[in-house]
Amino acid sequence: MRGGGGGANLLALRSHNTALVLDLLRTAGADGISRLELAERTGLTPQAVSKITARLREDGLAAEAGRRASTGGKPRTVLRLVPEAGHAVGVHLDRDEVRVVLVDLRGTVVGERRAALDLGGGAGAVLGAVREAVAEVLPDGFDGALLGAGVALPGPLDHARGVLHRVTGFPEWDGFPLREALRGRLGVPVVVDKDTNAAALGLAAGGEGGSFAYLHLGTGLGAGLVIGGSVHRGARTGAGEFGHQVIQLDGPPCTCGDRGCVEALCLGAVARGDLEEAARVLGAGAANLVGLLDIDVVLLGGRTVRTAPEAFVRGVAAVLAERARRTGQDAVPVRVAPGGGRAVAVGAAQLVLGPVFGRGGG
Repeated sequence: MRGGGGGANLLALRSHNTALVLDLLRTAGADGISRLELAERTGLTPQAVSKITARLREDGLAAEAGRRASTGGKPRTVLRLVPEAGHAVGVHLDRDEVRVVLVDLRGTVVGERRAALDLGGGAGAVLGAVREAVAEVLPDGFDGALLGAGVALPGPLDHARGVLHRVTGFPEWDGFPLREALRGRLGVPVVVDKDTNAAALGLAAGGEGGSFAYLHLGTGLGAGLVIGGSVHRGARTGAGEFGHQVIQLDGPPCTCGDRGCVEALCLGAVARGDLEEAARVLGAGAANLVGLLDIDVVLLGGRTVRTAPEAFVRGVAAVLAERARRTGQDAVPVRVAPGGGRAVAVGAAQLVLGPVFGRGGG
């Protein structure tokens, strides 16, 4: 399963200047961009740009995209990124399912697999399921460069070391070195992060700007926070444990061991079929985030939200609107996050691709 091919040197090319050039080639799309424009936008000298682009072409990562008329002199040759020169895998480990996507250098999904999974079924079974799903998502005869795998799952965990903490509801994972274990199984670099952080990273890479909170309501509840365009993980990479903020003292017990957590109250209302109450509870938690972080927008995702997106948007927005009336501020908008069920897996792939293009990620 080890990657190969002409783009295999891509990870070795991740200098700051090369990343700047690669990102501009990526955003230019099929129309391409000239070396002069690359120099102007990066602030690099034309000689430096020529050296970088020559190496990218040699490694199959860039190619000519035709010529463009100039204001004087001969027409300029424009270059484009070769998306198929490198790929990344994104893995979403949910409590009962594994979803794997294969994306090219532009982040376009070119393959996807889903399979049932029991996250509490033991490390060996879970690792085997991930390896099998990754093998299945690669096309027959795949000989391209597989740059690595981003793996996202419920937290808390140590993103920097790739070690799990006591995953809520699954204490047997506490202290498990998931990154190293999967790297041994897959034979490629692995980055591990929380599902909410991965989804937030994918949204930012996809064009969601400013500061926002991504609230993921599925089999659990968590938040991915993007502040000033970067994912906020915190000093110990534990930020975003949104579901376990207590909003009702002596409330119902939560799987984390506390009582009255947003997650317990919200999922309890969902289990009763009271989506209006679930949305109101989710809105109360979102209002705390808005008041604390002064974010620009709240984005909702996760399988439970997808069952009734309008109801959740309406309920959360109503709570935020009431808060705005009390504070005299404009209400923070609420939207369903794009990407549907693959949002976390696609974001997990960005854990690998992001640093290649000089963006936050792994």
